Amino acid sequence: MKKIIVIYESKYGSTKRYAQWIAQDLSCKVFPRKAIHPDDLKDFDTIIYGGGLYAGGVSGISLLTKYFEQIKEKNIVLFTCGLADPQDPDNIAHIRKSLEKVLTPEMLQAFHLFHFRGGIDYSGLNFVHKAMMGMLHHSMLKKDYNTLREEDKLMLDTYGKKVDFTDKDSIEPLVGFIKNLC
Repeated sequence: MKKIIVIYESKYGSTKRYAQWIAQDLSCKVFPRKAIHPDDLKDFDTIIYGGGLYAGGVSGISLLTKYFEQIKEKNIVLFTCGLADPQDPDNIAHIRKSLEKVLTPEMLQAFHLFHFRGGIDYSGLNFVHKAMMGMLHHSMLKKDYNTLREEDKLMLDTYGKKVDFTDKDSIEPLVGFIKNLC
């Protein structure tokens, strides 16, 4: 098997959990983003990077964008992790649209994208994220509950609680993709 590395940036733990599951299934090393220097990437054939979705951005994605010229000949997999249900085509379209703002067309073509569902523990959110979720919650309350999408209803119903949507089985397409490369 070719040399593989899994790198992640995780604020609240869901992305880290997925990164660890992926590394375990692929029998490769896993590192937090802060432990990796861009020069370290030259030793790997496949780079798997996972970042949490926050306000339309992917945490730590600059590792891939800033150093793209140095890694573009490698197999690059990007996985995102957020509250949005990746089974909903509207959510995937929204995530992709956000990625198009940060990634060049060449990067979008080079990166293999996967999306996973994370979780939220309101008690552990930092001030900014609490404020953002509070504003979202407040705006949802103004809408007719019966006209909301199921995902929005779920957000209202679980607001302020701990919710975990992580699912180890959801990594299978990514793991299978990597195994087919080798």
